[in-house]
Amino acid sequence: MDLPVMPPVKPMLAKSVAAIPPGMRYEAKWDGFRAIVFRDGAEVELGSRTGKPLTRYFPELVVALAERLPERCVVDGEIVIARDGRLDFDALTERIHPADSRVRTLAERTPASFVAFDLLALADASLLDVAFTDRRALLARALEGVTAPVHLAPATSDLEVARRWFEEYEGAGLDGVIAKPPGLGYLQNERAMFKIKHERTADVVVAGYRLHKSGPVVGSLLLGLYDERGTLQHVGVSAAFTMKRRAELVEELAPLRLADAGAHPWAAWAREEAHESARLPGAPSRWSGKKDLSWVPLRPDRVAEVAYDHMENGARFRHTARFRRWRPDRTPESCTYAQLEEPVRYDLTEILGTPPPTA
Repeated sequence: MDLPVMPPVKPMLAKSVAAIPPGMRYEAKWDGFRAIVFRDGAEVELGSRTGKPLTRYFPELVVALAERLPERCVVDGEIVIARDGRLDFDALTERIHPADSRVRTLAERTPASFVAFDLLALADASLLDVAFTDRRALLARALEGVTAPVHLAPATSDLEVARRWFEEYEGAGLDGVIAKPPGLGYLQNERAMFKIKHERTADVVVAGYRLHKSGPVVGSLLLGLYDERGTLQHVGVSAAFTMKRRAELVEELAPLRLADAGAHPWAAWAREEAHESARLPGAPSRWSGKKDLSWVPLRPDRVAEVAYDHMENGARFRHTARFRRWRPDRTPESCTYAQLEEPVRYDLTEILGTPPPTA
């Protein structure tokens, strides 16, 4: 492979802001795996956000990209999987599997798509110093008439359209809106763009905590919600605390510590088979590897208000929730899934224009 921009490339990033800024170029924020595609003739490589290759996990995309991208190019975009007109991040994570046979089975069962939104190189020219609007125009020409599973991300300069996308597209599983300065070059690994994500709040039960890697202070709070059967389900964690606050939380939560973990609603967490019928902390995962997933059980009496962006499959917080405050006025039993907002569904094909591949 011999391109004017060679791997590894660390993608340009975005910083969070509260509102959609004016005077930008706007795109939807895709909830998938960020990937930079390098194509030099028959050679195709998929680079991840960390620079490590994703190529072996998406063999069907390698074939599709070799057929649909320009002969020599470097394209920034997102790998996604769609089911029933909605992005499915769980199906995407299943593709990161050590067994090649499993990867190829899933490639047939849940094929991925690639959504292109930036062009870093074309033929023998590097475009890293070219303004974004010009890179985007070149990308649109290069992908004119492209067919699924490769898509050109919709983009607009209209602030009102961006605001409508922000409200509507969440129903298709998208994550918000990205705002890009029109004259910006491609700045690797810099937070030079802006992301506006959905944020809601929920009252949750704090049912345990994990210790911080640095010592005997709180690393993350384990959060739960009651389902319609009255079972406390693990829905995620809250972890962004100062070291001073982490130490304070150990003392603050000490009266709730359970000497006998067998009395806890999540007492079965250490048995792998228990995770098949309930959502418990410490579920086996290829992402966690040998990471210590043990935790300190608490009597599930304390309620906290947390902020979250959206739910994954209606079951758990997609990202780490942000602690807002304690809620002594709320009872744990009142912390149910019923309080969560559900976005109006929106068909992904209305965004991409052509149906994504389905199993």
